[in-house]
Amino acid sequence: MKNRKTLFAGLCGVSLLLAACGTSGSGSAGSAPGAQGFTPPKLAALTQLGQPEGQLNVLAWPGYAENGSNDPKVNWVTPFEQQTGCKVNVKPFGTSDEAVTLMKTGQYDVVSASGDASLRLVASGDVEPVNTALVPNYNDVYPFLKNKSWNSVNNVAYGIPHGWGANVLTWRTDKVSPEPKSWSPMFEPNSPFKGKIIAYDSPIYIADAAVYLMAHQPDLGIKNPYALDDKQFAAAVDLLKKQRPQVEEYWSDYLKEAQSLKSADGTIGTAWQVTVNLAKSQGVPLAATVPSEGATGWSDTWMVAAKSQHKTCAYKWMDYVVSPKVNAQVAEYFGEAPANSKACAEFTDKSLCGTYHANDAAYAAKIQYWTTPIPQCLDGRTDLECKDYGAWTRAWTEIKG
Repeated sequence: MKNRKTLFAGLCGVSLLLAACGTSGSGSAGSAPGAQGFTPPKLAALTQLGQPEGQLNVLAWPGYAENGSNDPKVNWVTPFEQQTGCKVNVKPFGTSDEAVTLMKTGQYDVVSASGDASLRLVASGDVEPVNTALVPNYNDVYPFLKNKSWNSVNNVAYGIPHGWGANVLTWRTDKVSPEPKSWSPMFEPNSPFKGKIIAYDSPIYIADAAVYLMAHQPDLGIKNPYALDDKQFAAAVDLLKKQRPQVEEYWSDYLKEAQSLKSADGTIGTAWQVTVNLAKSQGVPLAATVPSEGATGWSDTWMVAAKSQHKTCAYKWMDYVVSPKVNAQVAEYFGEAPANSKACAEFTDKSLCGTYHANDAAYAAKIQYWTTPIPQCLDGRTDLECKDYGAWTRAWTEIKG
């Protein structure tokens, strides 16, 4: 289903995007609520709904807009079409960078953006602010997902939260003992699991190293794993370069990671909950946790294209897809926590909301959600620049060799 691997793929750096859109060196970048520190293009949110335009072009992670073509029993697109008269054309994408590139074509009305893409879309003017008053189901979205640095800027909402999850530590219980409580087996020199470690294949994985350093090298002063100055960034990159010889596989396809765990080629690694569930369903003895240091994770957001010609259909889609029943369908099918607080009651398997910690604000607070690194430090510092996404991408190439 979902491949969140983010490669640079020829995109200009976030710093260039921000420069093109106008930036501000003042302000408290990353101070709640929402991202601050740069000035997005002046775009207005829709003020009122009109008549549905009869069509909607959806750019989505696989599994987010199912129309029965993959599984006849999995279809929430057709009921939407019947209810609204908006014919839905779905284009799946495989990476965040692919989504950013496709949005620049102006051919899509809405996109399900992860946090490592959303600020790029805002800064480039490819998406516009969202009028949450026109999305009634937004009222039931968990408060801990609203007005965050990856879906809002300067307290202006740029999308509707959809689903979320943590990048957990997983391990084979028959191969790893004692039960790990920390990320240390992934990062410590000469790990006892050298050659059996599985790590995520993306520049955004640098943030995982930063989360570890926040706890183990507090003198570095890291407050936000996506806001790294030169010294902090160098420390995170160095940690990953030292980890490199111990890694058995870098994964971007969770199905391949599940197979690696099943074959025991890898015995411990970072994973999504859906990977753990799949492998366990195949008889693999696995456990998973958010370690003591916390974890990175994702919170996806439905965003409206600034150039959309079908904005009423776009708003109706956003309201529909985060409604309790549909949000539950998507979350249960894909394997993540829903955004709507009423969705758990609609799950077929009532245990899954517990598995995904859907109602657990304390669990959610442990997660450092993917956010696009930008020069304006997202931790509020204004006396220096932080490393942007372009620098992260170049460093990732060096890390992997």
